[in-house]
Amino acid sequence: MNTIICIGLSHATTPIALRERFCPPENTLKEFMTVRNGIEEYALLSTCNRLEVYAVLPGPDESCLLTLLEDISNLKREFFANCIYHYTNQDAVRHLARVATGLDSLIVGESQILGQVIDALETARQCGITGPTLNAVFRSAIHAGKRARSETEINRNPVSISSVAVRLAQDALGDLSRVRVLVIGAGEMAGLAVEALQQRGVAQITIVNRTLKTARALAERCAGQAFSLSHLDEALANADLVIASSGAPYIVVTPTLLQRLATAQSAPRKHPLVFIDIAVPRNISPEVTYLPDVLYYDIDSLTTALDEGLAGRERSIPQVKAIIAEEVAAYEEWERQQQVAPIIASLYAKAEVIRQAEVERSLRRWPNAGETERKRLEALTEAVINRLLHQAILHLKANAGEEQATQYAAMLQELFALDFSI
Repeated sequence: MNTIICIGLSHATTPIALRERFCPPENTLKEFMTVRNGIEEYALLSTCNRLEVYAVLPGPDESCLLTLLEDISNLKREFFANCIYHYTNQDAVRHLARVATGLDSLIVGESQILGQVIDALETARQCGITGPTLNAVFRSAIHAGKRARSETEINRNPVSISSVAVRLAQDALGDLSRVRVLVIGAGEMAGLAVEALQQRGVAQITIVNRTLKTARALAERCAGQAFSLSHLDEALANADLVIASSGAPYIVVTPTLLQRLATAQSAPRKHPLVFIDIAVPRNISPEVTYLPDVLYYDIDSLTTALDEGLAGRERSIPQVKAIIAEEVAAYEEWERQQQVAPIIASLYAKAEVIRQAEVERSLRRWPNAGETERKRLEALTEAVINRLLHQAILHLKANAGEEQATQYAAMLQELFALDFSI
């Protein structure tokens, strides 16, 4: 019997210095998503806080999945083995549902994760590496995520990593209305950061991005300035707060760069320069903390930020857990029915072959029959087949997962001469 397995690492088990080794760019990640020996189906869920592999294997041996993680990180498994968590079968289904509902997020109820789970399934489908079992697992989790957001207040006062980063900046700097902000990156997280900054009255926002066109598009939304990454020095020289969320897989702000800027400045800063790096891999070297008048926070620092909506979301956790339990039970019922689904399909297929042959034989003996008569004959024979098989199908479904189901299947296979392996 196949085994559903989830292995992964996240903010809960792995420091960012190691976690960022498992966050290649999306286009690079797809290069690893090919058909692999020993893995029936699999999908990768990659976010700034986690990398998880969901797979269907012929047995419990997960060494092939560890090899996949080695390939992605370019690390031997002994370097990350202690950070890996493992779930199998229903526990794996339940864990993905917790992820999709936001219960397993760095910030409970964060708003982006459900879309990331949906994208993970779609990417796996496009790469041709998923199948019916994993599709059902993800459908269950996605349904749980949607229900959690519509039936509870887990998504009340929606939060994102970007919005909490801005809250952290407010805690560090106080009133942000006069603060000059530099945002490195122009993707979704950068856009959310800009929205949160505007909500707190920030008027001076500069966007720096590898692609100037994208930077300009985001800058237009906040009446800000836009520069390409080649003008980072100039943008940094005029910033009080830097929020980094670029997809660049390397450090863009180094201590050497900051020292050069400090040397060029004619007067010392009145306030510390605050860096908040929410990119994974990081965009800002943590070594900037060795410089004077610099405050540095990475994504793992966000739990220190206050979130006024957290209490309301935490009150929803029992309701969300109940939804997860219902969706896992629904998945288990689907899985149970899969034991008898092939024999039911084979039985109907055999009956359909016989039905069609008899319809054609009857029509050959009825030369004056037109389209109306054919339709009536088709409907009549279909109804007879359905009524005839109805009770047998009910017995099979009612006993799915039990020993009786195997006995019924064997009996039907023998009685109807079905070409089917039990």
